Amino acid sequence: MLRDSANPRRPLLTAPGRPAVVVLAAVGVVAGVLTGWPAFDTVNGCGFPVNPYPSETARDWVDHADVVIVGRAVRERESDRSELDAGAYRYRLERTVELARESVPFSSRTRSHPTVGPTVDYVAPGWKILRSDGTTRVDELAGDAPRVVPGHTYVLALRWQDDHWVALGEGAVVPFDDQVVGRGEWCGSNLDTDGFAEGERISRHDDHSLEKALVGQGEDALTRELDRAARRKSAG
Repeated sequence: MLRDSANPRRPLLTAPGRPAVVVLAAVGVVAGVLTGWPAFDTVNGCGFPVNPYPSETARDWVDHADVVIVGRAVRERESDRSELDAGAYRYRLERTVELARESVPFSSRTRSHPTVGPTVDYVAPGWKILRSDGTTRVDELAGDAPRVVPGHTYVLALRWQDDHWVALGEGAVVPFDDQVVGRGEWCGSNLDTDGFAEGERISRHDDHSLEKALVGQGEDALTRELDRAARRKSAG
């Protein structure tokens, strides 16, 4: 959950009949680095990556995730506020995004976990409020990952932990508009697959991630990669 660095993420318990809560800890920074393309103002330096678990490859997802879902972000809300003692910002606002589950391409058979419901609450990078006027909101961004914005679709690798769903890390949230890996919102910008691939090339030269391997492909390719990784894991 988004907190001031002095205030650690607290577990979010879900009541019966309420959506599960997904938490991806993200400490955002605002300044982006221009890379030469208008859509890439925030690609490099768009935030600090937070990776509670390995989240890059298909094997990472199979080893550490309980489920992989395709979710469409439908609405967002301010869900908490924390005061900052010093600096340019007065408050940090937590943002919760409601995701409509569209499919479940992978579900672990070796880890016990609850069934994902039709909707999931996702605690995403929120906003900071400028101290100078007390009203201006500045978007926070995750490192090399989508901000998660209503109107867009994503693939998320999730793990059930402390009675709530947790995204594995920055590699576990992938843009998936129109059922195409790498199309949609990423790092606060709307990109097509070419732009996403270029951003991946620029920002992470040693990237061997699942999202990079599958850019431009659909859910069938995603499922095949996850099934292949699961078979290799079973084979030892």
